[in-house]
Amino acid sequence: MRVYPAIDLVEGQVVRLRKGERDSKVVYGDPLEFAKKFSEYVDRVHVVDLDGAFSGSSVNLGVVEKIIEETGLEVQLGGGIRSIAALKQVLSAGVEYPIIGTKALDEKFVAEATGIADGLTVSLDIRDGEIAADGWVSEKGLGYEKAYSRLKGEVDRFIVTAISRDGTMSGPEGIEKFWDDEEVLYAGGVSSVVDVRKLESLGYDGAVVGKAIYEERFDLAHLDELTGGR
Repeated sequence: MRVYPAIDLVEGQVVRLRKGERDSKVVYGDPLEFAKKFSEYVDRVHVVDLDGAFSGSSVNLGVVEKIIEETGLEVQLGGGIRSIAALKQVLSAGVEYPIIGTKALDEKFVAEATGIADGLTVSLDIRDGEIAADGWVSEKGLGYEKAYSRLKGEVDRFIVTAISRDGTMSGPEGIEKFWDDEEVLYAGGVSSVVDVRKLESLGYDGAVVGKAIYEERFDLAHLDELTGGR
């Protein structure tokens, strides 16, 4: 079980939103400094370019490049990757696992993207059982299990994000295993080692932890309590 500290970026700063709502922004500071601290305990981080997610194109890629260059961390990055040109740009910046959400149901895009990015990851962003897109603003009117069934065979790495839990530290939503043997991570409300263990029991391969780290409720020094450590 792998824990991914989350670094959400707005205007070059680490922030956290509650349930993806822009007006709920809390600023925590310098992403590079946080990344350096995280690198003492983990080898991968989860980065979201929120400016990119809302605008539709990458904005904070320079910050991501610094994180990679100065910490050696592997990065999975989402937010604004909605064209093949944007995908190539983030790969050139050193991103190992580019994340797509809004474009995940574009079959032509996915087919081309999987040929370019071995670590291509799809974020299944879920609100009320359906897929949300465009920075979590619009609903696709499509159930997440159906979305998964359309993507399996093309993509073998997913992140299940419970939007209603994101930034709440209220514990994970109990979304039962619906996938086969793909690598699947969970994000949304994770606040303790107990939460991570629960997710592992449900079959998840990793957990994204954000606000609980910044609010000092989740101590990365305790990762050795989890199966697989780093």
